[in-house]
Amino acid sequence: MGARAPFRQARAAAVLGNRPFCPKRPSFFPKKLLIKTKIPEKERGALLGAEPWRAAPLPPAFWGGGHRRGEGPRRPGGPGVRTYNTNAQVPDSAGTATAYLCGVKANEGTVGVSAGVTRDQCNTTKGREVTSILRWAKDGGKSVGIVTTTRVTHATPSAAYAHSANRDWYSDGEMPPDALEGGCKDIARQLVENIPDIEVILGGGRKYMFPKNASDVEYPGEERHRGTRLDRRDLVQAWRDSKDINGVMPPGVMMMGGLAGGRIDHGHHEGKAKQALHEAVELDRAVGLAARLTSPRDTLTVVTADHSHVFTFGGYTPRGNPIFGLAPMQSDVDRKPFTAILYGNGPGYKMVAGERENVSTVDFAHANYQAQAAVPLRQETHGGEDVAVFAKGPMAHLLHGVREQNYIPHAMAYAACIGPNRAHCGGAAAAAAPAPRSLLGGDVEHDLLVAEVAVHRLGARLPVRHVQAAPEPAAGRG
Repeated sequence: MGARAPFRQARAAAVLGNRPFCPKRPSFFPKKLLIKTKIPEKERGALLGAEPWRAAPLPPAFWGGGHRRGEGPRRPGGPGVRTYNTNAQVPDSAGTATAYLCGVKANEGTVGVSAGVTRDQCNTTKGREVTSILRWAKDGGKSVGIVTTTRVTHATPSAAYAHSANRDWYSDGEMPPDALEGGCKDIARQLVENIPDIEVILGGGRKYMFPKNASDVEYPGEERHRGTRLDRRDLVQAWRDSKDINGVMPPGVMMMGGLAGGRIDHGHHEGKAKQALHEAVELDRAVGLAARLTSPRDTLTVVTADHSHVFTFGGYTPRGNPIFGLAPMQSDVDRKPFTAILYGNGPGYKMVAGERENVSTVDFAHANYQAQAAVPLRQETHGGEDVAVFAKGPMAHLLHGVREQNYIPHAMAYAACIGPNRAHCGGAAAAAAPAPRSLLGGDVEHDLLVAEVAVHRLGARLPVRHVQAAPEPAAGRG
């Protein structure tokens, strides 16, 4: 291999082990190239090609000045997922949810439909509905679920089951007359009717399920929680009547679930960074619990975001500085302190006597403190930059590099052998066939990563293609 062999081995080992590359100490990773990630036999098959490995750090959760290591997937998914909508540089949650759940980019404000649908125009919907990975999983005989900290009819979870020209058509009480006359259904009704056998539905938004002005079972005295349905239907009872509820999952099937930490988004929109980051930590704990209840040998876990926010963290803060504290410097323009966390726009914009508010005079550590913003808005906006994706489990290597957001569900479906692309699964025939052989005589995924390192060294890119299994090597050949 020549004099540079240890150098190349160290670089490959660093990438495979997700460690810093240390060219002066190749022996730092002496055996890493021998470690192989095994894919469960039922998940093995032809592998999709991938772009060169690009490591990215895990997003930290900071509390009290320290660095809290997250519980989510350890393997970085790469530097970014492109989140734009087909008609918007900075996306909304409906179009992004359609992308990462249905595999199709969509227009801003529309959910579960293609880009051929115009927002608010019911008559553009028919024939342009797109199905989600939840539907693919259900059609594949798996149990499915939706878990969200928002209303279950919110834009993010609704893309799993609904098709709507407007994300805000929660019940028929929010729909215009022309949409009702055109035959479009509200999102709450679609939750009950489109995929009636969803095993788990956990979230808020109960009022959209009940007749208009019906008192809420939990908050009977509060007007804002009263029912909104004009058709006078009780969708909760309709859902109960349609099935035998025994609280038991069907045996022998896999759970395909979606967990949405939507209150992270709400906290940012209100400029309340402490609330947003608290919700992020709670999401991380939920992912950690799911990891402890499953095995990475047969469960693919994917964590990503639908979009970013104009939320920033800076000011040259030293290690140990409270994340919600002040930067260790003052502005060299107005000579006032500023917090390490700031927003590009939002409700935190405040002027006192014609000048920027002096944050040292307020309780900036309070849970409801609205961090300062550069531009005044009642609600902070989304950001347009790429977001991260993290994955572990079978076929996790398919989720790295820069990707379009609508690629995500297709990669997940490929790994789970659901949806339209199942040629690599093969059922009983695949089970009887020998496991895919490495092109180098070893493990397929291991060698795919080695190939990525080699290509990266040459400054090239692997094409997106199928890597077919190589034939059994002849005796005496390596």
